[in-house]
Amino acid sequence: MKELTSEKMVENKIFFIRGQKVMLDSDLAKLYGVGTKVLNQAVKRNRQRFPDDFMFTLTREEIRRMSQIVTSLKFYKNVNVFTEQGVAMLSSVLRSKRAIQVNIAIMRAFVRLRRILAAHKGLAYKLEELEEKIERHDADIRDIFAAIRQLMGLPDEHKKVIGFAAK
Repeated sequence: MKELTSEKMVENKIFFIRGQKVMLDSDLAKLYGVGTKVLNQAVKRNRQRFPDDFMFTLTREEIRRMSQIVTSLKFYKNVNVFTEQGVAMLSSVLRSKRAIQVNIAIMRAFVRLRRILAAHKGLAYKLEELEEKIERHDADIRDIFAAIRQLMGLPDEHKKVIGFAAK
């Protein structure tokens, strides 16, 4: 059981779709030790517990894109994905000792990913600032070269020649 729910293994099953961290129904079913059909039937019987921000069905295009990562998806017509809240709600639908242990491992993985993302937001912001500075410097350098070419009487590489030009 321990190797089935290691944090790293669970983290590798969390995807970013529609701006949310989600897990696929088939991955969750494997973790819980039930069939995907059984998991989805349990959800269907308790649909009021799974609003759209807890669970949603992927479009055909999303399934096609995901099947490049998860090759088994190309055989599925419908794929449900569950957000962190949806996974937590699954524990009330799937009532077994294994479901409780799996849910604890999944919640820990989501929390760990949230911490990692929060720590990297500051770094991402600084990187974005640096990229903007470099872009401004590139524009300044192009302007300097254009001014030098103008002073030397050389044609500016970026200007279009209009009319007849001797080559």
